[in-house]
Amino acid sequence: MQNEVKRISVYLCGIFIQIRESINLYIMGRFGVTEWVLVIAVILLLFGGKKIPELMKGLGSGIKEFKNAAKGDENQPASKKEEEKK
Repeated sequence: MQNEVKRISVYLCGIFIQIRESINLYIMGRFGVTEWVLVIAVILLLFGGKKIPELMKGLGSGIKEFKNAAKGDENQPASKKEEEKK
């Protein structure tokens, strides 16, 4: 009796998960080429061509610092070492 209840509950959970995923896919959709072009155009309009390299440099240094912090490295970037010496 308990095994049947477990099997039925697992089966129903699987069905509910499939329904939830199909609803999310239907509502949210997926990003296609048109959506990516639109996103890039909006970014260019908001920040301009000159600011984007600065933003990417900041993003790259942020990711690098995050990875170093996640590893637990005590090696700090050169700019922070210079600030600490002052």
